[in-house]
Amino acid sequence: MASHAPSLVVAVLGAGSMGGAIARGVAASGSADVIATNRSGQKAALLADIPGIRSYALDEYPERNRMSAAEADVVLVGVKPAMVPDLLREIAPALRPDAIVVSLAAGVTTATYEALLPDGVAVLRSMPNTPALVGRAVTGLAAGSRASAEDRATVRGLFETVGVVVDLDEEQIDALGTISGSGPAYVYLLIEELARAAEHKGFTPDQARLLVEQTFVGACALLEASGRTRGNCAGRSRARRARPSGRSLCSKTPISVHCSGGRRMRRSPGRASSLPAPDAAVPREGSQHAARAHDAAACCDPSRTR
Repeated sequence: MASHAPSLVVAVLGAGSMGGAIARGVAASGSADVIATNRSGQKAALLADIPGIRSYALDEYPERNRMSAAEADVVLVGVKPAMVPDLLREIAPALRPDAIVVSLAAGVTTATYEALLPDGVAVLRSMPNTPALVGRAVTGLAAGSRASAEDRATVRGLFETVGVVVDLDEEQIDALGTISGSGPAYVYLLIEELARAAEHKGFTPDQARLLVEQTFVGACALLEASGRTRGNCAGRSRARRARPSGRSLCSKTPISVHCSGGRRMRRSPGRASSLPAPDAAVPREGSQHAARAHDAAACCDPSRTR
């Protein structure tokens, strides 16, 4: 049977860690041809040998953002928030009349995009998290005023190549960022503190890392195996492993975790307590938080080495 080339063309303008992860996922799925742009040849080279991706460096092809936008059915904007307005002005005249533009930039609203793009262009706003790098993202997706149900379905399919998608009203996107967006950092913090506790109990750093990391991997696999449709799986799983006379509740060494503001929180696994709400992570358009949010995500990038 003859194979057919994908009918959809996706341009990822600013294919850094997050944009690059999505470009890889889409290309691997075979659902679209992907064009990726980056400022430097070094970054462009990271995607150059991946089947299904045409990767360009802007220092060699300075017109490539505009040219890529002209070819694309869907344009993903992955540049830093402060760079978004200039990029939109550059590509606006080249966009197809029925193009879909998707924001990956934290804190930049669909209204900002719609004000700078032609009237026929649909806009959606996305908030993926760093596990997109390993195909296990949670992505929040909100539609602008000009996006249809079909536009949303098209974009949803792209993000499902790197994980699961939650459809939201735009007012919820920043709140989602404080949970699934910042959430991996909280997980890494707990891993760090639990590994430190293991070292204090006499384990070597390598042993502590193996014990803790594999515990989290195993616990997450067990949680996933329990099914997402049966209520509070995490709560029930914790209760099963924190029986009144069990090891978890009877532990004499509560976990001690550094929290925001320099204070410490101490708790045993069986006790009802909560991490402090990461409300400070909500980015505001035009603020320093919004401008730095894209860079801050790299701190939790699992592809980075220590």
